[in-house]
Amino acid sequence: MKNPKKILFLVAHRPGRSPGQRFRFEQYLDYLSANGFQYDISYLINEKDDRIFYATKKYFAKARFLVKSLRQRLKDLKTIKEYDLVFLYREAHMLGITWFEKKIRNKGVKMILDFDDSIWLNDISTGNRHLAFLKKPSKTADIIGLCDACIVGNQFLANYARRYNPNVFVIPTTIDTDYYLHDYQSDKGKPVCIGWTGSSTTIKHFSLAIPVLREIKQKYGDKVKFRVISDEFHNGQLEDLENIKWNKENEIRDLSVIDIGIMPLPDDEWSQGKCGFKGLQYMALGKPAVMSPVGVNNDIISDGKNGFLAKTHEEWIDILSRLIDDAELRKRIGREGRKTVEERYSFHSQKERYLNIFRKMTNGS
Repeated sequence: MKNPKKILFLVAHRPGRSPGQRFRFEQYLDYLSANGFQYDISYLINEKDDRIFYATKKYFAKARFLVKSLRQRLKDLKTIKEYDLVFLYREAHMLGITWFEKKIRNKGVKMILDFDDSIWLNDISTGNRHLAFLKKPSKTADIIGLCDACIVGNQFLANYARRYNPNVFVIPTTIDTDYYLHDYQSDKGKPVCIGWTGSSTTIKHFSLAIPVLREIKQKYGDKVKFRVISDEFHNGQLEDLENIKWNKENEIRDLSVIDIGIMPLPDDEWSQGKCGFKGLQYMALGKPAVMSPVGVNNDIISDGKNGFLAKTHEEWIDILSRLIDDAELRKRIGREGRKTVEERYSFHSQKERYLNIFRKMTNGS
């Protein structure tokens, strides 16, 4: 029997913590194991570090974390030759350096890079605005060139990556439809809940919908309510807004409460690189998604069939009003959305393509 191929995943967050990590590669780990691969995960930010890393100030604590994280990557380098492949999610280290990637390359171990955002642009978390000088987003091009291949979440990202590496695979960010189980509970007599989910780095996009939601509230009164599910509360003034602290154990239950999911985005280069994951989450649970027609959202949504695209203020008001007024429309669009996820954006629809990339990368290594 052949020895199993070994993969080292170099990532920022502990397993189960980061939505990007969970849905870009963690959900494939069992499938890789069942098909002859072994793996280890080396992460930098533990649960205690989390409270420091994204907090404002706390510079001495962040300095201690930085030293610890560098030591971890130096430790990883000592064992790197034990692996057939190193998988980088976005980067080996969050500092604006490519020293670790170069060291791995020099040791002759193959590398694959995965990213699902326009990470070559500046997008710094609120808590680390004053430390932005330590990062260098433009290093992404150098990392792509150092790697043997890249996996990206959409064609926009692929077009960028192919400028520096011809070996690029497009795998959409996928949903485990065995985990995202939906039902169609009667909502008769209850307020229609319009919801948004996301992280502290994207909650600013929810603010784009506030003028629309205020007008919807004025129009429908007690017939509507709002829910935000995030690791950071939204403090904008919006009547009947419920902030839910995200946690993995309750994420499906908390998200299932909503009746309409929204994904407003600005039309800029960063948003062009987004992979539509919020919308896919709503759709997987059979909830109608209303999304800005930006980037890959235009590929996911067939307007009026499996979801809706809304660009102007008037379009947002019209579409949300139609969905609020018509429960059957919500159910029909929700069913079509679920079908789209199952066929094109589910773990099951992409698992063989994903596995074959790893087989190709480790063949003969």
